[in-house]
This record gives sequence, C-alpha cells and structure tokens, in this order.
Amino acid sequence: MSTTAKTNHIGRKISRIRELRGMKQETLAEELGISQQGVSQLENSETVEDEKLERVAKALGVTKEAIENFSEEAVFNYFSNFYDNSTGQVYNNNCTFNPLEKLMEKVEENKKLYERLLEAEREKVAYLEKLVDKK
Repeated sequence: MSTTAKTNHIGRKISRIRELRGMKQETLAEELGISQQGVSQLENSETVEDEKLERVAKALGVTKEAIENFSEEAVFNYFSNFYDNSTGQVYNNNCTFNPLEKLMEKVEENKKLYERLLEAEREKVAYLEKLVDKK
C-alpha cells in the first residue's frame, strides 16, 4: 500500500488566494504586466520561480510564504473559530440559523407586500372608474 504525498501546487494556491480576494485574472495580469493567458498558465503551474512568486504575492497583497503555506482547510478553520487577542475570547462563527429559512421568510414578506400593493392599485382603478362613470 502506497500513500501519495500531496503536491504543493503553487499555481492552484495563487488561483485560490486570488479568488478569495475577489480578484479576476485580468486584474492580476494587469498588476503583473502580463496577459490574462499568462496568469492562467501561472495558475496551472505546479512550481513558480521565487522572483515571480514575490511579484505575485505583492500583487495579491500577501507574502510569498503565505502563498507557499496556503491551506484551504486553515482558512476555513481561521474563520470558523476567530480568536480575539484584545479580549482573549474565541468566537465561533458557525451559522446559528438556516439561511434557506431566512430566504423563505423574505419571499413571504415580499409576497405579502406585493399583494397589498396590488390591492391598493385595484382600489385606485375602481375609484377612477367611478369618477369616469359619473361624467
């Protein structure tokens, strides 16, 4: 039985950090002075030269080491359990409500609002029809 070691695919890490920062390939390309296709090739590369990695890190607003040590799991753990140094408290940011239920509540509220607006319009039409009939 053999276990394969996880590859340290720098390009995928660059891509994921870029996505997490809300940056498009075109924007990163502009920052680096290369084409969007160049960024795509970079993100498909398993390794990147140190000098280029430094430039990419600067454009992404992180350190070279942050890219090299990036872990999707670590990011989610960081945001799930945030430690506040100022108070010494750990905040667990797990969702305490069902987002789908909240969405459905909003849909129901909007439906009721729509029905009230529709009824008000019907009343206006009826009133205007009465005015027209009187003439």
